[in-house]
Amino acid sequence: MSVKKFMQVNDSLELSAVVRREGRLYVALCPEFDVASQGKSVEEALANLKEALELYLEDEDVERPSESEVPIVTIVKVDVRGPTRNLRSKDN
Repeated sequence: MSVKKFMQVNDSLELSAVVRREGRLYVALCPEFDVASQGKSVEEALANLKEALELYLEDEDVERPSESEVPIVTIVKVDVRGPTRNLRSKDN
């Protein structure tokens, strides 16, 4: 009788995280997998995102991104003409 042994391989991935404030909470988003989480602080939102990603990656069918697929996260400055509402105001 043969016994199959499965070896657990522990890999690590470096993924992007975008954090923004939404009301009283911080929302952390991983654009590679479109997975998000939230917390009362940036640190809590990132810790919750890490946990959510680890659970998400437990699925055997999840396709992991290659290094060439890692998004570039940057800021784009655009000119705005006319009246606009302040996106960073507390009234939104």
